[in-house]
Amino acid sequence: MTDRINSDFQLGDDMTGKRIVVAMSGGVDSSVVAALAARTGAETIGITLQLYDHGEAVGRTGSCCAGQDIRDARAVAEKLGIAHYVFDHASRFQESVMDIFADEYMAGRTPIPCVQCNMGVKFTDLLNLSRELGADCLATGHYVRRVMGDNGSELHRAIDPARDQSYFLFATTRDQLDYLRFPLGGMPKSQVRAIAEEMGLAVAFKPDSQDICFVPDGDYAKVVRKLRPDADDDGEIVHIDGTVMGRHKGLIHYTVGQRKGLEIGGQAEPLYVIRLEPDSKQVIVGPKQALAVASASLRDINWIGGDYEGPMQVKVRSMAKPTQARLDGDRLVFDNPEYGVSPGQAAVFYHEDRVLGGGWIEKTEAVTQEWLAEAVA
Repeated sequence: MTDRINSDFQLGDDMTGKRIVVAMSGGVDSSVVAALAARTGAETIGITLQLYDHGEAVGRTGSCCAGQDIRDARAVAEKLGIAHYVFDHASRFQESVMDIFADEYMAGRTPIPCVQCNMGVKFTDLLNLSRELGADCLATGHYVRRVMGDNGSELHRAIDPARDQSYFLFATTRDQLDYLRFPLGGMPKSQVRAIAEEMGLAVAFKPDSQDICFVPDGDYAKVVRKLRPDADDDGEIVHIDGTVMGRHKGLIHYTVGQRKGLEIGGQAEPLYVIRLEPDSKQVIVGPKQALAVASASLRDINWIGGDYEGPMQVKVRSMAKPTQARLDGDRLVFDNPEYGVSPGQAAVFYHEDRVLGGGWIEKTEAVTQEWLAEAVA
């Protein structure tokens, strides 16, 4: 196997005669990418997609792709002496991200809007726009690495595990990966801020976004209620043995694996949300062992691992530790019981640092005594 190299432009590279489009959100990461691109000598064009009227969407100003962030992106572009354009994609974002977010919660699933945004608005719309502008590549501030392997471009985890965003990019296609560039994947965040400070960018110490861009205060239910007024329909909290334990205040307030907020006291052992039943509007609860999952059915599997057929690890949540598993068609089978696997989340496949692909979790299969016996055997 040939040595693998990071294929993205770095500070000091000469790309004179090339054209780079940079996705600029107004934060420090994308601003540094724009600065690095401009320093290579390439014609650099910054593009910001206005994705929503933030004040109208959630009642608060100042977040990604709206308001002050657009002004920050424009100021950085002026500082660097590069062109900067803003395109209104609010209706597209509403349909392809926010509406799906609300509908998934209403259906008792736990959505990941950042993946939907990358799949559609960013890596489809913005990528197509970059090609129309005649750009040689589209560069973003994501913390992942694009690495050249024996069979072309590969997607790898970022060097800094605390910043790695590979889980959210599992749906990237091979064609997209050939065109995309991720210059920050080999840097720690501290180095990125140091570059911003050295280049005199006003966003050098701008705080990072901590939540979903259109849910800056973390109150998902409030956003869902705005989009779906009937989201607060209440219903029963039911133990897995059939006992009615009480009533809940709406499925949108609960996720699989949740323990706090059930407001059920006097139990001999802690109870967790095992599953959500949207048809009956029931929240099903039970002991922790009832969360154990043997396998999960996946939909819309995206494979970018080429002809790789060896062992793989899987992450079923962005913050989860990788666990051993295997694919049997569209069924993901875990080597050991996995906990807190929620429909609507993604299962992302890895081999060491390389992203092999992933799929959306459609439903799960609980651990049974038969499965345990087979696993031990």
